[in-house]
Amino acid sequence: MSMTDKPVQISDGKVVTLHYTLKVDEEVVDTSEGREPIQFIQGKEQIIPGLEAELYGMTSGESKNVVVEPQSGYGEVQPEAGLEVPKEDFPEEIPLEPGTELQLRNQNGEIINARIDSVERESIHLDFNHPLAGKDLHFDVTVVDVREASADELSQGNTQ
Repeated sequence: MSMTDKPVQISDGKVVTLHYTLKVDEEVVDTSEGREPIQFIQGKEQIIPGLEAELYGMTSGESKNVVVEPQSGYGEVQPEAGLEVPKEDFPEEIPLEPGTELQLRNQNGEIINARIDSVERESIHLDFNHPLAGKDLHFDVTVVDVREASADELSQGNTQ
């Protein structure tokens, strides 16, 4: 049996091409269906840890259902990850409706994502938790391809 007969298994440093569908509370929230599959280098934390951990050993053509719990996904909901902002500090073009997503800059100039949690008479409550924090993530994945990463890909840490 030659080396080419054995399918390449997913392990650290391999480039993985993956089709996926993510369901939360029985609802599809993200999918690669109808688009290009995602591609990433295994072991480089380019996808959520709980999904990455479940892919080890899979080969091209294999499918799997994976449930990722919050601590291995987008984390638990942090009640303290919120902020009250006076209404007058809000730009007029932002709709003041719960669920509206916005990007803010922190003191270091880094962009952080926030969501309007509630609108009070004088203030807006922002939530900085990821929208999927505290949720079980149900992935249906199909491995399209597994291959060795090139030296360039490994040094740059991406597959583009």
